Amino acid sequence: MQLTIQFIPYNQIAYLDSDEKIRKLLREVKLNKIILMQGRLNPTEETNLIQQTMEIIDENFKGVEICTVYPEAKDPLNKLRTFLLGSRDGVTVIGPATIIKEIKRNPNKIELLTSEAKTKKSKKRK
Repeated sequence: MQLTIQFIPYNQIAYLDSDEKIRKLLREVKLNKIILMQGRLNPTEETNLIQQTMEIIDENFKGVEICTVYPEAKDPLNKLRTFLLGSRDGVTVIGPATIIKEIKRNPNKIELLTSEAKTKKSKKRK
């Protein structure tokens, strides 16, 4: 199986409302793509992404793994802006739980360990 990583620049999602953003991300992840997104979701969006993921888990879709690496905002006003509006700073990785085995995060890097996605085998005809 081929591993697909899709880069989503901030300007492709900045104009979307939270629900549209989450639908777009889940649509790609359900196609077994690992998303490398510029920026990050705000805390409410991240919570909604997890909630919506839990609602669509089935035999073929086992959920998502998500990790964000970003510089710390030291300015209180910048922290508030980031909390409310999200940020183009940092990078977010979102992928299907069937492919992403583990994500290790350090302040400046992400280590992504993958496993081959198991696909449903078709039954042989006799």
